[in-house]
Amino acid sequence: MPEAATATLTEPTAPARPPRQVYAVAAVAALGGLLFGYDTGIISGALLHLRDDLGLSSRGQEIVVSVILVGAMVGALCSGRLAARHGRRRVVLWVAVVFAAGAAAAAVAPGTGTLIAARFVLGLAVGGASNMVPVYIAEVAPPAIRGRLMVLFQLMVAIGQLISFFCGWLLADTGGWRLMFGLATVPAAVLALGIVRLPESPRWLVEQGRRDEARRVLRGLRSPGTDVDAEITAIGEVSSAPSRDGWRAVRRPWVRPALLIAVGVAAFSQLTGINAVVYYAPAILSDAGFGTSVALLTGIGIGAMLVVAGVVGAVALDAVGRRRTMLWFLPLSGLSMAVLGLAFLAGDSPVQRWVVILSLFAYILFNGIGMQSVVWVIAPEILPLGVRGPATSLATVSVWGFDLLIAVTALTAINTIGRSGTFFVYAAMNVLCVVFVALKVPETRNRSLEEIERALRAPGSFRRNLGARG
Repeated sequence: MPEAATATLTEPTAPARPPRQVYAVAAVAALGGLLFGYDTGIISGALLHLRDDLGLSSRGQEIVVSVILVGAMVGALCSGRLAARHGRRRVVLWVAVVFAAGAAAAAVAPGTGTLIAARFVLGLAVGGASNMVPVYIAEVAPPAIRGRLMVLFQLMVAIGQLISFFCGWLLADTGGWRLMFGLATVPAAVLALGIVRLPESPRWLVEQGRRDEARRVLRGLRSPGTDVDAEITAIGEVSSAPSRDGWRAVRRPWVRPALLIAVGVAAFSQLTGINAVVYYAPAILSDAGFGTSVALLTGIGIGAMLVVAGVVGAVALDAVGRRRTMLWFLPLSGLSMAVLGLAFLAGDSPVQRWVVILSLFAYILFNGIGMQSVVWVIAPEILPLGVRGPATSLATVSVWGFDLLIAVTALTAINTIGRSGTFFVYAAMNVLCVVFVALKVPETRNRSLEEIERALRAPGSFRRNLGARG
């Protein structure tokens, strides 16, 4: 892009640190990530009891695990349109209420059918949270710290999964899967109470023509000395009035590069195998001869690795960039998955078991940093404001659609081609993901959302227009 044009795209650098309200907004909103992580992860520990109590086959286990993902796809699709009409904050509030209702219903479910229905309701909330919380955080955060604030969502997902694994281990001897599900009502209530006190997205307010209100919100979210009026003007230049052709607008040629990147990263976030490990690791290890206690403790270790990955990812995205983080850590993720596959080819021995556990942990760490810390950041950043609701919904549906594919095929694949064959397939997906990132994904670090959108609209390569680094 011409030098003069580039200069106009850069948001003024504030001399002071952002006010605490920015971090408070991100922290409360990210509780949606904790609920997301807990409700998707708790099935791992509960499944060991459910399959015995309810007499579930492998296919039955896959249905109980995966129905939440079907709900997530529906929730992601609906939440984008609802957010465009009613605002990001209000949709997050509705998500909290649905989380509480679904968790309570799962806790008191009298049978398999009711449990499946309750987990579908939980899925609606999971889909809404995964779609709207990253968008909300992206639209309130200053560019300099947007990456770490958005990764806070993924970090809270990891913390939620760690808590779920710990609860699964703690309640293992009691068979208390009902309590495991019911505990999610507590953070859901906290999210509902907290989100009521938060401001609406200033970008949504500008899109609705409510500039004075957006200006007041931004003054509370920006450092003293920041030119809020310039930011309002920049948002207004790239925003479009709400219309009924939002989904048709997604198909515009200039939008396609961003949509391809968002959907591609979403697909690879699941095809690289992360949730096959998160959902089924205790069951896989138990069936492979590891004791139930060891399998559940390994689950806690997986949760701990996800938390560590979230912390490292939060630092890496703003320090070295989104693209470089993926290119550095995804090859290590694929290598760890390949080692895991080789370990299951070896005969049972103490060394083999240590290799299995350590390679599992290494895979979770590297994939968590290189992919899971990025997947919820990239779509809200690169998708333009005028179609951000429906386009982000499409990317989020892709996450849950491919997650569903993994959930309903993982055990079947293991039964068909073995553990090693299944893990080798996931390793190959990591390699393909590295190629995709190298060819398509641009760097968005330290760029305002308006600057990213202008680069997308400009002629030529989106990645080159944005000035890919690394």
